[in-house]
Amino acid sequence: MPRPKQRTPELRDRVLRAAVALLASEGAAQLTTRRVAEQAATSTPAVYELFGDKAGLVREIFFEGFRMLRRHFDEVPETSDPRADLMRVLQAFRGFIRTNPILSELMFVRRFTDFDPGPSDRRAGDAVRELIVGRVRRCVDSGALAGDATDVAHALVALVQGLAATELAGWLGTSKASVERRWTLAIEAMLGGFAASRQRSRAARRSTAAST
Repeated sequence: MPRPKQRTPELRDRVLRAAVALLASEGAAQLTTRRVAEQAATSTPAVYELFGDKAGLVREIFFEGFRMLRRHFDEVPETSDPRADLMRVLQAFRGFIRTNPILSELMFVRRFTDFDPGPSDRRAGDAVRELIVGRVRRCVDSGALAGDATDVAHALVALVQGLAATELAGWLGTSKASVERRWTLAIEAMLGGFAASRQRSRAARRSTAAST
């Protein structure tokens, strides 16, 4: 008699949760299908049946990371102050990376030999990108920032990722106060630069109008 199928949504969710937890607690080197199966209280064949192979499992962890990040962002309230809202989202992004450093590396750095995301895989982050771009666009529309919202969002995301990686490596400061001060300095400097861009544009328009 053939073995009954073990591919159930409940088991799939349990295995995926176990894989994410194992990655966080023991690192990429310990992320084997056997270890994941043990943590999920199932069999290695069941993991293969659900995800195909280890690459398929890592791919689903990649997707789950972006779902987790979007849920994390959804907890950040939207208020009548677009700039403050953007700052809170950036801080939430920082917090996610600090709490999930290895998962974040899979999502953004992708130093995993078992998985090389293609264009369709990269769309996993669309919901996250849309939220950040939306928060930036509110700042542009309100006059707090200038520039293309997508360009500004990419620059801010790159800054946060770089700062977070430096903080995790212990290179951003030797005290909590110094780390926080440098985070604030960097974010405020970038936002201030985009705000100054708007002021320069307005000054240039006034100068052009005055000369005509």
